[in-house]
Amino acid sequence: MLAAWASDPEVTRYLAWAPHEHVESLEEFFRACEAAWRSGTGHHAWLLFRRGEEAPIGSIGLDRDGGKVSYGYALARPAWGRGLATEALRHLVEWALAQDGIERAWAFCDADNEASARVLEKAGLEYEGRLRRWHVCPTIGPGLRDALVHAKVR
Repeated sequence: MLAAWASDPEVTRYLAWAPHEHVESLEEFFRACEAAWRSGTGHHAWLLFRRGEEAPIGSIGLDRDGGKVSYGYALARPAWGRGLATEALRHLVEWALAQDGIERAWAFCDADNEASARVLEKAGLEYEGRLRRWHVCPTIGPGLRDALVHAKVR
């Protein structure tokens, strides 16, 4: 994970976290993910693999807030442009909206991240609007940046 995408400033360019420099910070992330799975709350993450391969190519996660589920994902650069993020996100959106009590599946991306906006749309999320000065991309800088919100509702 560290070598494939988590340390790559191009992969993390539009994300809310800076590239990881050491495996220890990833270990902390995995401990938090394990705790979330055990408790049934918090951020639930999955590693993504190509069929038949053993090395992960990315990750996708979700957070539930009442009747809403939000998503985030990251893929190694060699996996970009192959529909893999779209496939994973579409599956999780459909799964979430089939659950009792889930009415909204949503995600946002940086307003300059055209590729991620396409992934959201191809996964079945509809563009809802621009949130001005919504999030920070540490790789770009400390300032708040605009985000595009996409959602699918039941």
